[in-house]
Amino acid sequence: MNILAIESSCDETAVAVVRDGRTVLSDCIASQVEIHKIYGGVVPEIASRKHIEAIYPLADQALEQAGLTRSEIDAVAVTYAPGLIGAVLVGVNFAKAAAYALGKPLIPVHHIRGHIAANYLTHPELEPPFLCLVVSGGHTMLVDVEDYTSMRILGGTRDDAAGECFDKIARVLGMPYPGGAALDCMSRGADPNCYSLPRAKVDGNPLDLSFSGLKTAAINLIHNAGQKGESIDVPALCASVSAAVSNALLSRTLLALDQTGRRTLAVAGGVAANSRIREDLSREAERLGLRLCLPELRYCGDNGAMIGAQGYYEFLAGHTADLSLNAYATKSLMGERL
Repeated sequence: MNILAIESSCDETAVAVVRDGRTVLSDCIASQVEIHKIYGGVVPEIASRKHIEAIYPLADQALEQAGLTRSEIDAVAVTYAPGLIGAVLVGVNFAKAAAYALGKPLIPVHHIRGHIAANYLTHPELEPPFLCLVVSGGHTMLVDVEDYTSMRILGGTRDDAAGECFDKIARVLGMPYPGGAALDCMSRGADPNCYSLPRAKVDGNPLDLSFSGLKTAAINLIHNAGQKGESIDVPALCASVSAAVSNALLSRTLLALDQTGRRTLAVAGGVAANSRIREDLSREAERLGLRLCLPELRYCGDNGAMIGAQGYYEFLAGHTADLSLNAYATKSLMGERL
């Protein structure tokens, strides 16, 4: 089954063609990083306009690279939630038009489910059940993947996501957008114990996380040093922040594995590319004899292939939509089916 998949939830316009949920025939991305870099972050209105400009030619490019004609597409999958509402609307409207013109089924895909499914592309042998640590700029959660379309959130952040914490600290340090990647690069080889930073615990659910205190502590440290005319060891601070985030994620993940009895751990989302987090998880997985599935770096960030992968399993489960499909800025991972 050949699925044309569209992702436009933030600042990457992405169109891919995926066969049977596991084989990527094409994966085309039009990045807006250079455009938003001058603002230090994504400007939603600009992102939406750039999606409109890029999406049609990108779809043609994806078909050409896949070596397929339009008539050989069997369904159209699209991210319908969550994300920047204007950006998501561009993808949803294009997908509805494409599905209508082709006379093919329309498959709505939750963005986070897509990130989880990125692991099926890197690890074709992976099948549920497994535990997945989702870490991105806007989301941090532990998900028990019981089946391809049946999932339970075991814990998540009560405030800032891990990626947001990285990005905002990087911005205060004057690092270029995207800040999380720059902070990760700067941290490599530096002392992670140089600065003492908080590791928060949340009352009521030991699997929940909180990163706002860490973010505030790091930013206050930077501002206080500046006010006193003192210097900051920037690489060491970056390494200390990375260690604090990784420690928090690792402790909750190990507890969730213990509670669920899962022996397979997958990681998903843009922050899954962070070198410290990958190293810490790999070390603990080896120590405990766990199976660890990390997506290739190209599938950590937003991409169309992950939407095509999850779209296949949503289709098999009968989760399709008609032309009344709408876009949503926020929606639970277990949101009602459409």
